[in-house]
Amino acid sequence: MTMHTRTLGTTGPHASALGLGCMGMSDLYGESDAAESIATIHAALEAGVTLLDTGDFYGMGHNELLIGRALRAAPAALRENALLSVKFGALRDPDGGWSGFDGRPAAVKNFAAYSLQRLGVDHIDVYRPSRLDPDVPIEETVGAIAELVEKGWVRHIGLSEVGAETIRRAAATAPIADLQIEYSLISRGPEREILPTLRELGIAVTAYGVLSRGLISGHLTGGRQFAANDFRAHSPRFQGENLQRNLTLVESLRKIAEQKDVSVAQIAIAWVLSRGEDIVPLVGARTRERLGEALGALDVTLDAADLAAIEDAVPADAAAGERYAAEQMAMLDSER
Repeated sequence: MTMHTRTLGTTGPHASALGLGCMGMSDLYGESDAAESIATIHAALEAGVTLLDTGDFYGMGHNELLIGRALRAAPAALRENALLSVKFGALRDPDGGWSGFDGRPAAVKNFAAYSLQRLGVDHIDVYRPSRLDPDVPIEETVGAIAELVEKGWVRHIGLSEVGAETIRRAAATAPIADLQIEYSLISRGPEREILPTLRELGIAVTAYGVLSRGLISGHLTGGRQFAANDFRAHSPRFQGENLQRNLTLVESLRKIAEQKDVSVAQIAIAWVLSRGEDIVPLVGARTRERLGEALGALDVTLDAADLAAIEDAVPADAAAGERYAAEQMAMLDSER
């Protein structure tokens, strides 16, 4: 049977609607502080957020090791409540470059063995291919995870960034808990076909990029310079005129946030929360301060008038630029 993601990810009656995406603590967004990252994970667990999302390729294993350290240092009750979502399959090189995806059954089991060791756990709660391997039928990849489920190494099967047809094929192979996909005010592509398919099949959603990598957080300025190892230095939405147009949308959103006496980030997260009980936003907080702000979104109530005002301020498809560079967009089954 499938799992409801908000039940999957959380235990607290309040903070339970959010998950913590840990990627930025290790990779793709410039330098980070390990001690602050671990403190942020602990603060999330203490607040009732239990879903911790990672990938075995985030920092080439660094992120899993970091989470493992955080869990070992956490009180036993919090450690036992933590639920781990792990993506696998992305291939990296020593320079940090990307060289494809591997969804072969033997590779799936190999990746899982290393993840279990790095995390220091005896099972992974949700295990998912990070992308569709074009050379391996999804049935084979999902079938391999199903074998790990049968042996107790994995509890549930997830998917990431795949389209409606792939979702149907995967679900016909084994029960699918949820799909992880980018979904935010300025990334609304899943609404066209993917969300209806998921709801038809009873599959939940873990939404990443809810602040579009900080673009709609309200904290980004037009003069921001990104380090070469920061994803945003190469992302189309953060370049030149695209960035200026997107920040104009943020200022429109800010007016609504100010009327409700909340931050831009909080209203953007609250909007994702409003899209359905089957959707859990992942917040990519790297510090306790940003985590606290994100948790404040749970106190934001959006009525029909608020939602209409947000739609007017940031219409669907209003974002300038694609969410990934062209070569990366071509790899996304969810965009086909």
